[in-house]
Amino acid sequence: MKKHNRRPPTRSKLTVLRQLCNLIPTHLVSHLARQTGAHLFARTFSNWSHVVALLYAQLVHAIGLNDVCDGLRLHSGPLSAIRGATAPSKNGLSHANKHRPAELAEALFWQTLDHLKSRCAVFAGRHARRVAGRFRRTIHVVDSTTLQLVASCMDWAQHRRRKAAAKCHLRLDLQSFLPRFALVDTARHADGRRAREVCAGLRAGEIVIFDKAYVDFTHLFELCQRGVRWVTRAKDNLQYRVVKRRLKKPEGPILRDDEIELTVPSSRAAYPARLRRVVARVEVDGEEMEMVFLTNGLEWAASSVAALYKARWQIEVFFKQIKQTLQLTDFLGNSANAVRWQVWMALLLYVLLRFLAVQSQWGQSFVRLWAVTRSALWLKLELVGLLRGYGTAGGGFWMLGQPEQAYLPGMG
Repeated sequence: MKKHNRRPPTRSKLTVLRQLCNLIPTHLVSHLARQTGAHLFARTFSNWSHVVALLYAQLVHAIGLNDVCDGLRLHSGPLSAIRGATAPSKNGLSHANKHRPAELAEALFWQTLDHLKSRCAVFAGRHARRVAGRFRRTIHVVDSTTLQLVASCMDWAQHRRRKAAAKCHLRLDLQSFLPRFALVDTARHADGRRAREVCAGLRAGEIVIFDKAYVDFTHLFELCQRGVRWVTRAKDNLQYRVVKRRLKKPEGPILRDDEIELTVPSSRAAYPARLRRVVARVEVDGEEMEMVFLTNGLEWAASSVAALYKARWQIEVFFKQIKQTLQLTDFLGNSANAVRWQVWMALLLYVLLRFLAVQSQWGQSFVRLWAVTRSALWLKLELVGLLRGYGTAGGGFWMLGQPEQAYLPGMG
């Protein structure tokens, strides 16, 4: 068996943290601060210093404001080399999290993502191996994840008597494994009420997959009229009549394949067209279970419908990755604005690390990618070369799931 000869990391004039922050375009933060009004809240502690401080907090899993401030103050020299960033005081960081508009963090995330996509076609997913040659349509997955908060401190997010939570609704592009839309809100509202916002950017010919929590027949018919194909699970109380049987007897895991019409008057008025109902046996956690799928893709093979929904689990992989590594369980502020700042900075760090993974051909897990970067934060080592020394040992890096990498019959 051939041994991998790991090369020693190359020395650099820049710290690892500085190289990571340099992926954010110069002057972008100050430009967005003027657009969002965040510059009005910045005096001695600049908006750029605020962004660097929160990225640092994500990388080191800071346990509090003092942890962030002390850690940065102890490295004030190399910190100042990161475009003049300065260490905050505890009160200064708390005030910035509470009062500076979180719209700055949101805009910074999307514009940095667009910038990195323009720099690397592979990162954008346009030439993604294993995927581009097998799918001719963009596939999106929609879901949400709940972020538990402390009810006694965050009454703005209270959604049960003794519980508080925020929720991140996300639309994930399966080809690139990158977010296309994200919405940070309280957990009070049902997922279906956010479906239109999350799916607003979908274009004709694209495919979206979501769980039955997002099922709203009015919205589903709007997607159909826009030329968007969708796949979801049917609710248990769905009332319908079979218009056409497409399968005479079970074939493998496919038990039924019917074209149906809704029978409840209100549902029928909301969705007057035919639907496809597919019943299949699907393996979940090593056990087979029967699932019922709904779709407007009448031209697809039934196996493709089941395989597409199985690909929905990749958004669970995404949520697991960011919750295992990034700081989305402990928050540095109690206000809604502070929570939004922290969530958007977590997503920004995820994108920066993913870009480095593509550049270095990282071959290990995302957790180890984060851990290696965190361990070398203040060292002056060439970051891409450092990661490449680890990455090539484990093969090509691609954090995509397996179900959607196979050819799906009936997919044009």
